[in-house]
Amino acid sequence: QVQLVESGGGLVQAGGSLRLSCAASGRTFSRYAKGWFRQVPGKEREFVAAINWIGGITYYADSVEGRFTISRDNAKDTVYLQMDSLKPEDTAVYYCAAEQRTGPSRTPGRYDYWGRGTQVTVSS
Repeated sequence: QVQLVESGGGLVQAGGSLRLSCAASGRTFSRYAKGWFRQVPGKEREFVAAINWIGGITYYADSVEGRFTISRDNAKDTVYLQMDSLKPEDTAVYYCAAEQRTGPSRTPGRYDYWGRGTQVTVSS
């Protein structure tokens, strides 16, 4: 099974930046489309960003577009989320996900594999 491991979360002040990474381990499949989602206690998991298997085609939630950038390095089986101009409302556990399709998706139900998440906390 494909395993996804997020890293790079932490505590930052509003206006600061973080770069999240999601590395695949075990069985890998370079043609997976990948996405980032986030979740806070008591709320549904929220779409953040997605990228197609080769890169270059991306989707973003309206709340993060212009501030976050998703990218991938298939040679390293890794997807990244660069987060700039962070706001307190960005505070959440961030999850990466992968699906065995080449196109990106905004819908969590379409993803086949999920990481365990990494905490991002933005102070005011």
